[in-house]
Amino acid sequence: MRVSDLISGVLPLEPPKFPLLPDSRGYFGAFGGTYVPEILIPNLQQLSKTFDQIRNDPTFWQDYLHELVTFSGRPTPVTYAKNLSKTLGGAQIYLKREDLGQTGAHKVNNVIGQGLIARRLGKKRIIAETGAGQHGMATATMAARFGFECTVYMGEEDVERQRPNVFWMERLGTRVVAVKDGTRTLKDAINEAMRDWSTNHEDTYYALGTACGPHPFPALVAWLQSICGLEARAQLQIMLGKMPDRVYACVGGGSNALGIFQGFIGSQQVQLVGVEAGGRGTKPGEHASRIAGGAGTPGIAQGYETIFLQNSDGQMIDTHSVAAGLDYVGVSPILADLSSKGLVKMDRASDAEVVGAIKLLMATEGIIPALESSHALAAAFRDAPSMKTDQAILVNVSGRGDKDIFTIASAFDDDSWKRFLKKKAEEGSGSLKA
Repeated sequence: MRVSDLISGVLPLEPPKFPLLPDSRGYFGAFGGTYVPEILIPNLQQLSKTFDQIRNDPTFWQDYLHELVTFSGRPTPVTYAKNLSKTLGGAQIYLKREDLGQTGAHKVNNVIGQGLIARRLGKKRIIAETGAGQHGMATATMAARFGFECTVYMGEEDVERQRPNVFWMERLGTRVVAVKDGTRTLKDAINEAMRDWSTNHEDTYYALGTACGPHPFPALVAWLQSICGLEARAQLQIMLGKMPDRVYACVGGGSNALGIFQGFIGSQQVQLVGVEAGGRGTKPGEHASRIAGGAGTPGIAQGYETIFLQNSDGQMIDTHSVAAGLDYVGVSPILADLSSKGLVKMDRASDAEVVGAIKLLMATEGIIPALESSHALAAAFRDAPSMKTDQAILVNVSGRGDKDIFTIASAFDDDSWKRFLKKKAEEGSGSLKA
């Protein structure tokens, strides 16, 4: 197989036909809708009209591809994990390497597209929410490239455990606001971003980071992320000459899962598996598994209706995950609908399984995955040995793990890392000042 074969004929050169459009109310089956303050309705209507236009606009798609190719480094490769497949036995494992894109995650696909939309709408300021910091990083990068003023809201707990991303966002010129309300995680960052948008809606564009929120955000984000799955489908046809038997992706809000799944939705021979955060247990507050296990129930919050982790009074409950990007209390209405129809199987992986998956992938393939992506890896590693050797698994490695160095080092209980941090703390910052 020639290298040229792997990089040509992969990118979809025309706007893709989108199989995941909502009804006239913005609903996907029983989930979706628009539940926002009246002041935001004109902005959402304008965004919905623009989304309808760009889906059929080859010029927009070409501008989008140009940025993704020349700035973000697409297409990202599919890697055959030969050593890992041999170690586990069973199915052959392939990895879609979104970790190799600009800013180290799939998030850049979405923000580049939304940045182009914001520019088209004449907005001057971008706001965003972030959990793991990858969407915040991507938004800060896009804002610097396109010349927007930028503010990113991040739960105070996530600021603490994702300090490297906070550092880079601020260096890129973005204002990072640590949200101290509630559980101080992603859902609280979203609430604060929505409040900002309600106040500054005339000149501000909200670049929502996942396929959640009020219509048209779920469909818009999913459409922009479809580049990942369409690429992967073409790449596997070249490499294997067939479809994979299963496709795995982690699920927080759901953007990377919907991105990779769109290359294979409608292919009856491909099982789609979304993997939620199993956390450290099954009790409320110990996990962020909304669909797998049945802990979530339908509700309305943060502008839309979906499956939330909530109490009997409809109040959102605490969540937990070792991965900051997966501890969201809700899930994309599109995934909730696909799951209810049996088109996507929902699974979960525990914190311990995730750490084990990171160790195994690093040892066998030399790849350092993000904690979020490692949930999908953990579920795939669990299933692969029971499959046949002529079957193929595709896992979306949605991000790289350098952002997680503090959390991973703590999970590994690394003594040398502890000594390093202690030494730096004792030295102070004086010697580092320019």
